[in-house]
Amino acid sequence: MPALKQTFTLFLAISSCASMKAQYTDTATNNKPAQSSGSVEWNSSAVKKHNGYKSFLVPGVLMVYGVASLNNHTLKQFNGKIKEEMWQDHPHATTKIDDYLRFTPAIAVYGLNAMGIKGKNNFRDRTMIYLLSNVIVTGTTFGAKKLSHELRPDGSDYYSFPSGHTAAAFAAAEFMRQEYKDVSPWYGIAGYAAAGATGALRIYNNKHWVSDVLAGAGVGIASTKLAYLIYPAIKRKFFKDKPVSTMIMPYYQDKSAGLALVYHFR
Repeated sequence: MPALKQTFTLFLAISSCASMKAQYTDTATNNKPAQSSGSVEWNSSAVKKHNGYKSFLVPGVLMVYGVASLNNHTLKQFNGKIKEEMWQDHPHATTKIDDYLRFTPAIAVYGLNAMGIKGKNNFRDRTMIYLLSNVIVTGTTFGAKKLSHELRPDGSDYYSFPSGHTAAAFAAAEFMRQEYKDVSPWYGIAGYAAAGATGALRIYNNKHWVSDVLAGAGVGIASTKLAYLIYPAIKRKFFKDKPVSTMIMPYYQDKSAGLALVYHFR
């Protein structure tokens, strides 16, 4: 299965580079990591330090590449070559793993907290940040799909650009990295590896072009970074440290919408 191996290698490399670049940026801008207490101290200058414009460089490049590919003949040819290598030279059955893999980094955050490995934020704050990230991801991907009207590689519809699965996966991966970067960088690397595998599988399943997946990765990373940047203002205005044990999160993926209930057992 050389095509699958090549695609996985490509996106795992991109994921590792993005994770390590983000970790390096955070370390370089803050030589004294904050102690993890399960409840973040919302200092606006510290938040901006961690999520300044430099931290948006990698996701920005990925999104620019994706947008450029919509009208660039050379990049379109590259998309076609990857599809030809994947499907004409190495035909294969598809898989549904990517439908579930995209959520694993976020699920892992709650699982680790339940096991006593505390991340940066308490239940309410991390849930609201993840909710906010998903709202940004959903709005961005849905709007871009409508505007771009890009045909999927399998010809099933015109909602190819950008990849919603990949955006959700990388949003969750960055969420995991942000929550546990002061505990160990390996948590973030693991989350990004799962996100990279999700992106590779979208191509393997003939649902997206390479450029769709790269743009989706950029949207996901940027959405979570933006959520961490703006949540402190939302918290100050609406919560005032009131405990919250239940969250209802809307989601929209592949023309299906719903609500996800998250309950914190005390």
